[in-house]
Amino acid sequence: PEPGPAPPGAPVTALRADARRNRDQIIAAAREIFAEAGPDVPMEAIARKAGVGVGTLYRRFPDRGGLLEAVAAQAFHGVLADLRAAAEAEPSAWGALTRLVTRSDNLRLTVRLAFLSRQSWQAVRGAPEPRDVHRAMMAALERLVWDAQAEGAVRADIGPGDVLSLVSLVLGPRPPATDQTGRLWTERALWLVLDGLRASPGSPLPGAPVSVQDLNLRMEERGAAGD
Repeated sequence: PEPGPAPPGAPVTALRADARRNRDQIIAAAREIFAEAGPDVPMEAIARKAGVGVGTLYRRFPDRGGLLEAVAAQAFHGVLADLRAAAEAEPSAWGALTRLVTRSDNLRLTVRLAFLSRQSWQAVRGAPEPRDVHRAMMAALERLVWDAQAEGAVRADIGPGDVLSLVSLVLGPRPPATDQTGRLWTERALWLVLDGLRASPGSPLPGAPVSVQDLNLRMEERGAAGD
């Protein structure tokens, strides 16, 4: 709900804290909605999910581009943090790469914002902070792929752009969080892509093989739901 006016003599710091809280709520709601449905969701839906009034949302972010900038910058920073954590947790560059692409929600959101949406990418590349963080993120991903190639885990006849293109195909529009079958199939496809990059493929796939009958049933279910 919209905050009321501050009482006489109220400290300025309280107002700043309230504004910061509203901004954080809006960004968190936008992150979740953008990850599930893409960046074209109505601003009113983001305000509802954040629990703030539409007027509050537009005071914090006068247009969609500003909100996209804030969400993208946060996601790019998150990918860098996830990459560093993966490198620290895994003994090899290949292990770090697979950990990043299979576990990082920040990377999934980045694919949505930077690879699959022309509108959001135009907003991102025109703003200094997300643009600069995006460059740092891409450089770090590039080094990670090169390190995996140097250790002999990734085939030598591809470039980092090949890896990111393939991963973005799998991490594009994803099933809803409640769609367990869709998420499992996405995970299987992702591991198949990763095995295609490995010098010696053979990772165990999660779940069971997907049959033609499974696909037909899936299509019937989606048709009945009106998707």
